[in-house]
Amino acid sequence: MAHRTRDLLWSDVETIHEKILAHPFVTGLTDGSLPHEAFRHYIVQDAHYLRGYAKALTVCAAKAPDDDDTVMFAEHAAGAIAAERELHTDLLGGLGLTSEQARTTPVAPATSAYVSYILAAAHGGSYAEGVAAVLPCYWIYAKVGEHLVGSGSPDPLYQRWIDMYSGEEFRAVVDAVLDATDRLGATVSDTELDRMRAHFTTTSRYEWMFWDGAYRRETWPV
Repeated sequence: MAHRTRDLLWSDVETIHEKILAHPFVTGLTDGSLPHEAFRHYIVQDAHYLRGYAKALTVCAAKAPDDDDTVMFAEHAAGAIAAERELHTDLLGGLGLTSEQARTTPVAPATSAYVSYILAAAHGGSYAEGVAAVLPCYWIYAKVGEHLVGSGSPDPLYQRWIDMYSGEEFRAVVDAVLDATDRLGATVSDTELDRMRAHFTTTSRYEWMFWDGAYRRETWPV
């Protein structure tokens, strides 16, 4: 293969990434125009999402043929829960919500759809498919953090979020998963690579939908 698998996957979603960076939720983080109500919706839904995401990562850990990848995804699953408890608790406090209030807030449509998709891909697909499905949540967040860090934010809550996803610690986590993705891509069949690309593109679209849902503070229509 002439290019790394990560390059092929990213080439499929460059337009989606551009639309994410241009979304008023994301631009509103740096210019301070994002209403706290929208950010509160996002943080609450992200807590719901991360609990499902952690479960998908544990499936990847269980299916990994390599011990190092098993350890990596198991640690990341634990880290997702830790982030939900620590960062979100602090941010929710600044937004006037308790953890219990967040936990009892209904799961929104985009959150439910996204979590259902990654769990189905992880459980029902191959190890490579599961990795491709969970990858955008790592990689797009790192890309967004990298894009926003130069501008910063006048809002300390938003700045804290930017600092987390633009930091070296998170970048190292993402780089490890990208390395695993490249190793996988070098071994899979063309058919399985096509499935990886399809999952990666779909969950990248869900990333846009997740931020859009937060911006609109979406609820179930019926």
